Amino acid sequence: MSIIEDRYGRKIDYLRISITDRCNFRCKYCMPEEVDSIPHDQILSYEEILRICKCAGLLGVCNFKVTGGEPFVRKGCMELLSNLKKLPGAETVTVTTNGMLLGEYLPELKRIGIDGVNISLDSLKEDVFREITGVPGLPAVRKAMMDAVAMGLRVKINCVLMRGVNETEIPEFVRLSRRYPIDVRFIEMMPIGYGRQYAAIPAEEVLSRIREAVPDLRSIDEKRGNGPAVYYKGSGQQGCIGIIQAVSHKFCDSCNRLRLTSDGFLKLCLYYPDGVDLKGPLRSGASDRDLTDVIDQAILRKPKEHRFGERQEIQEQDTRVMSGIGG
Repeated sequence: MSIIEDRYGRKIDYLRISITDRCNFRCKYCMPEEVDSIPHDQILSYEEILRICKCAGLLGVCNFKVTGGEPFVRKGCMELLSNLKKLPGAETVTVTTNGMLLGEYLPELKRIGIDGVNISLDSLKEDVFREITGVPGLPAVRKAMMDAVAMGLRVKINCVLMRGVNETEIPEFVRLSRRYPIDVRFIEMMPIGYGRQYAAIPAEEVLSRIREAVPDLRSIDEKRGNGPAVYYKGSGQQGCIGIIQAVSHKFCDSCNRLRLTSDGFLKLCLYYPDGVDLKGPLRSGASDRDLTDVIDQAILRKPKEHRFGERQEIQEQDTRVMSGIGG
């Protein structure tokens, strides 16, 4: 099956799947306080998620990312990951986690052949980690990360940079990618939900701090996943360093993704609230052909680009917190 294109000629082959809006962390830029969770009966079942993925696969979507909230707080997550790996045409299945519960699932992830584990980790210092996440969990996360590397799993770290909080740790993260086969990606703060309170750190400053640890840093033209990171490397490094600048250097012209929220909404762009409800058709008896047609028509409505960083009316932007969207 050939990969379907949207009306701007972009090949859409990547689906990010949020299986829960719940999380065991309270990160200050995402969900720093208790929020109302989506009622359980409004959350897609794993069977419903698999049906959507199967139908998306008929349109050429072959790369799947399972995320949350925190995906491992939902029981049965491993069964979903295993079944996604078995879908006809599935090329990669990866998972994004905060790492706190990851350790107990590593043997099973290895067994099913997971294609990658992304760990959201914003600090390597216990006090800063606790300040950001609201929990004292850094030792457990670091152990799970190193155990994953020892098992031969492909590991990436996603580090969201915050001025005055963790930007001085950039060289320490870079040294981690030098000593181990771990890709470290520094992510520009997105102005979504509580993230609007933080200013983005310019790429030039990030690169300058990276060069403190890697003087011979050079850019590399290599695809290392389905995301938009620009990668760099220095001599002797086992892993790569990525920079994701979704706001200041938008990559919309090559965007290949859709997002499925935990309550069954197919989101076409992170910025806009537009999309299509898939839960309704699923629960009202739609056939696989019907669902495939709905997804097909939705892809043709995918916007050309986001408008983060521009002056716009607030009602134009999705106002949900990131945990509710799937991040």
